[in-house]
Amino acid sequence: MSDDLWGTDRLDLTAYLGRIGVSEPPGPSREALEEIYDAHLRTFTFDNIDVLLDQHPGVDLPDVQQKFVGRGRGGYCFEHGTLFAAVLDRLGFAVERRLARVGADPTAAGRTHLVVVADLDGERLLIDPGFGLSVWRPIPLVDGAVDEVRGIRHRVRWSEHGWALERAKDDDWELMHTHDEALVVPSDVALGHHYTSTHPTVHFRHRMIVTKLLEDRHLSLTHNTVTIRREGAETEHREIGIDEVMAHIEELAVPLTDDERTRLGERLKTLD
Repeated sequence: MSDDLWGTDRLDLTAYLGRIGVSEPPGPSREALEEIYDAHLRTFTFDNIDVLLDQHPGVDLPDVQQKFVGRGRGGYCFEHGTLFAAVLDRLGFAVERRLARVGADPTAAGRTHLVVVADLDGERLLIDPGFGLSVWRPIPLVDGAVDEVRGIRHRVRWSEHGWALERAKDDDWELMHTHDEALVVPSDVALGHHYTSTHPTVHFRHRMIVTKLLEDRHLSLTHNTVTIRREGAETEHREIGIDEVMAHIEELAVPLTDDERTRLGERLKTLD
């Protein structure tokens, strides 16, 4: 799809690569894609903090760039996907944006998740930077493809509703989301974001989620729990209080202003 439609010329690629600590590759390659994707996941949180604070700047590329690259903040799928797809476009990758339905029943969900598909010499790869515990490297978009990274297995499967991404859980597979191959344009992303950030029934309005891939673990926070996953170790999951939640946000280096930190602490008190 034409870069002009998405306005990727507005991206400051040098600033983005500087933020994630990666040099510009000489051209599109699987190695370059994996390096940039890994650095992206380690640099930016997945979070819905701005949704909870009623201050979301929107998902137009300059706004996302200012938030992520300028401030070092993170966000959720529509922001991660917008930014990462623009980066790949600028680096010469063939890229598609696709919308997905989250949850075990695709017929019960709207297209409220954004993923990215890159084509490298005819091999399509699914990239999912804006999901709390998603693939940690691009996975081939091939029916039955399985990949395991740091002890977590994912599988891609073609289903009657499109491409399903599943995660291994116990002795079975848990459906994360399903995306189709329908055309996606910027207004689709804006509409999906508007629904996901404002509709009163959406869980992002009632539950905090902050996750990040760290050097030795993956940490997931809600407003009252913490989950820590380490390769080769049993998953740690426990309930915590607001003070510990805020301490973990500091640990994850989420760059909040003093006002944002204060308002977030107050907002967490209102969540069930």
